[in-house]
Amino acid sequence: MLWVPLDRNFGQLPMAKIAFIGLGVMGAPMAGHLLKAGHKVTVFNRTASKAHDWVERHGGQYAETSAKAAEGVDAVIACVGADADLEEVALGSDGSFAAMHAGTLFIDHTTVSARLARKLSEAGEAQGIHCVDAPVSGGQAGAENGALAIMCGGTKRAMTLAEPIMQAYAARIVHCGEAGAGQQTKMCNQLAIAGVLQGLSEALHLAKRSSLDLDKVFEAISGGAAQSWQMDNRWKTMAKGEFDFGFAVDWMRKDLGLALDEAEANGAKLELAKLVDGYYAEVQAMGGARQDTSSLVRRLEE
Repeated sequence: MLWVPLDRNFGQLPMAKIAFIGLGVMGAPMAGHLLKAGHKVTVFNRTASKAHDWVERHGGQYAETSAKAAEGVDAVIACVGADADLEEVALGSDGSFAAMHAGTLFIDHTTVSARLARKLSEAGEAQGIHCVDAPVSGGQAGAENGALAIMCGGTKRAMTLAEPIMQAYAARIVHCGEAGAGQQTKMCNQLAIAGVLQGLSEALHLAKRSSLDLDKVFEAISGGAAQSWQMDNRWKTMAKGEFDFGFAVDWMRKDLGLALDEAEANGAKLELAKLVDGYYAEVQAMGGARQDTSSLVRRLEE
């Protein structure tokens, strides 16, 4: 049995009809979790072969456009690349908003500008569509394990509708405020990660130059105030020069750019972010554009 239309007061039944737009390293496993949770899922990806492969592996249905995927569904979920990509699949001539009806739900897991999140919310409000900007943290492993942290912006009503769906792939869901607040919170998340990685890179670099036993240094400092997820998961791989662990430098630069643009608009001072963004530009020039963000250490060692 499917969900009744989401705006009625009859409550939510166990299964929803969902369109999932974007089957990259994050979106593909997230859509899979929705199927496993019992939802009916139709997928669209601009590279059609990825959508066909996903349906062959998981089941569900494939649609030729995001508008066709959105026909007759209870919710549309997007997880694409950047502002232009999201605007195309949501508001373009073949975008999902063209097919969505009043009372349906739009969840965006793409990391984009707060400006676009608010634009989508306003467009949705005009059509009676509930919108949630819901960027995620946790990387590919978090998506595959259904353990993402999701930071959300939107109305309380939209969150009430979205949260039961997002629980299929989330370990933590936080409503941060109105439209755009989820994206602004994700900017804070990326700023914190970038700062930690720069400090970790310099600590590792100094330990090497001092001819210290890196395992002993890790043992000594990882149990105190210096401990972080990045230290626990990346110290040893950084020491080995291994940088194939998900979130790429290209994407971090995109995210830092969003934060710097937001800061320019609201007057925030992001001095370290500007420096680290420049350091990541150096890593890109060294050929590390697709390496993970811990490759920041390379500019110190090479």
